[in-house]
Amino acid sequence: MTVIVGLVQSGRVYLGGDSAGVSGLRITVRRDPKIFRNGPYAMGFTTSFRMGQLLHHAFKAPMPKGDLDRFMSTVFVDRLRKCLKDGGWASKDSEQEKAGTFLVGVQGRLFAVYDDYQIAEPADGYAAVGCGDEFALGALHATESLNLKPRKRLVLALEAASHHSAGVSAPFTFVTARKNSA
Repeated sequence: MTVIVGLVQSGRVYLGGDSAGVSGLRITVRRDPKIFRNGPYAMGFTTSFRMGQLLHHAFKAPMPKGDLDRFMSTVFVDRLRKCLKDGGWASKDSEQEKAGTFLVGVQGRLFAVYDDYQIAEPADGYAAVGCGDEFALGALHATESLNLKPRKRLVLALEAASHHSAGVSAPFTFVTARKNSA
């Protein structure tokens, strides 16, 4: 299920997401958003609506401090792990913890958080996660030099994923992280 797309432009992070809830061959268009703000962060999730509910409503997002790479890999992830464990959503297999996948925008930077809690920052300045990610990434790449506004690029990426993936569905929602003040 899902496609979440993000891009960085002019010191701001823009996210867009679809509304599909998928189970087997069943699709439900959901009202609860897959993208939202939590403190200084813009977030968009795939994997599980339960994980997304915890990120949106239970996660006490820490204020970024110091080196953002170090902060995201340690303080942010430690708080995230605790939230998901406390919410009964994280799992453990062979002593390795697993969660889900989502995008995070903060201080003008875009990060992907993967199920093993690794933090990745795309060099391209855009990213996509979910079952429609490859279609969305193709659209983001193809529109990079067209001088389009960020929301238009996100719409095109979401529409491409919706057209080609059975797990992606409109309506689409959007959120923008606060402009980088650092």
